Formats: sequence, structure tokens, C-alpha cells
Amino acid sequence: MHPLLQGEEKLHLEALKKEAKDICLQLKDSVFRMAQYRESLREMYGELTGMCHKLDTELLQALGNILQTTDLAEMQKPQPMNPELTYWRVSGILDMLNNFRVDNILSQTTTIHHAILDDASVMFSDNDHGASRQPRVVEGVVSWEAQAFSSGRHYWEVFVTQSSSWILGVSKDILVSDTNFSIYSEEAFVLFSKKMNDHYILFTNSLPLVQFVKKPLSRIGVFLDYDNGAVSCYDAFRSSFIYSFLPSSLSSPLKPFLSLGSLCMSGSVTIYFSFSSEEIRSRRY
Repeated sequence: MHPLLQGEEKLHLEALKKEAKDICLQLKDSVFRMAQYRESLREMYGELTGMCHKLDTELLQALGNILQTTDLAEMQKPQPMNPELTYWRVSGILDMLNNFRVDNILSQTTTIHHAILDDASVMFSDNDHGASRQPRVVEGVVSWEAQAFSSGRHYWEVFVTQSSSWILGVSKDILVSDTNFSIYSEEAFVLFSKKMNDHYILFTNSLPLVQFVKKPLSRIGVFLDYDNGAVSCYDAFRSSFIYSFLPSSLSSPLKPFLSLGSLCMSGSVTIYFSFSSEEIRSRRY
């Protein structure tokens, strides 16, 4: 498999480099178009402000020009770019991972009910300022493994088709109550999914990954190599790689977990982050 995988890797890296270059060019073009659009709106605002002092008859005569200018501005409005990256299938990756497969990995399951306000300020979510302040109850399912891993290599898959919002990974400490699910980021490896406008994004508790995907994934594979302090995530449906956390020295047993449903972005999931002074200086929030 080695020559085949090396050839695949070379092709994938070249394609990603080209894709990154194309996206950068699209972003630069979008910035230029936005600047032009902003300037045209400023000019239109000045013209409309000047017309406010005209007589009603003059305004009616100028109505056609106003509508034409408005339509033209709408046509010139920059269109959003597509930030989605291409999936690349890795030959034989699932065959290799399945050598370490562990089934029925999430033996504990509970449903969490959490009351929130519709227009509450929620981390990682878009606020609807027009909504009423009526409390609503969101719920989701949280699953975890009571027995933690403290050595060896382990691979498992979880199904995430039920929701576009989910959180999965492994953590040293997992606290579950009837209304809240808490994870401590110290010795935690977490992958998030969230729908944003017409796109779906993946991100982690370890910056800088923010990855746009085409549609909700169906099966996510997690590979834990405890002795080498490595955790990787895979799109098991497409046999492609998602993300590999930087290797770290592990000192505590790790428990797998999965949280599905609206509660993932409702404030009922709490993640406590712990960074060193060097990490804080290197991160820009």
C-alpha cells in the first residue's frame, strides 16, 4: 500500500494547495466587490438624503430613477462564495482502522431537557432578535462510555445523521445532569458540527480548524492511540480524513462521548477551557 498511499498523498496535497489558492483569490475578489458596493451605497444614500427636501411632485417624478437605482444596487450586490473543501478518499484507511475497532462503545445514554429564551445570546449560534422572549425547551441525547481508556489503540464509529448539531470526542471528565452536559478541555479532544446559513461547519476545541462541509456527515470515526497521545477523526462514510489533534502526553483515562440535538448549541453544553500563558498569548480570540 505504501507507494499507492504516497501517490495519493502527493495528489491530495497538490489539489489542496490549488484549492487554497483559488479560495484566496475568491476572497480577495469578494473584498474588492464589497468595497465597490459599499461606495455605491454611500453615494445612493447621499442622493436619497438630498431628495428628502424636494416637493412631493418632484419626488413622484424622480420615483422611476429611484427604483432603477435600487434595482441596480441589488444586482451589484456581491454574492457569497462557497468555502467548502473537497473530500479526498484515502485508500484502505477504514481497513486499517477496523483492526482496532471497538463496538458498542457508548453504553450510557440520557436525554437532557434545557429551557432557554428564543433570543438568548448563545455561543456558536446566530441570534434572532425578532423572536419573543418566551422560554422554550430544547432537548438532545447524550451518550458516553462508563469505562475509560487508559492504554492501547481504539477505533469506533458514531452515527450523526439525526442532527446537524453535534459534539463528539474523548475527555477526562464528563459531567451529565438532567439539564446540562459539561466537558473539561484539559485532556479533551472535541469535534463540533453546526449549521451556519446554508453551510455546515466543523470545528474543534483545538484551534485553528474551521472546516466547511457539503452536507451533514452520516458516520464519524474516532481513532484513539492512547500510548502516543494521538486522536484523529474520520469521515467513515467517505473514507476521508477530517482532523488529527496534535499529539500530547496523556496522564488520565479518557471517556468517549457523543451529544446530539439542539442542546449542543443552546447553552446546555458547557466546555471549560484551560490554556497555559503561552497558549493564551499565541491565540487571538
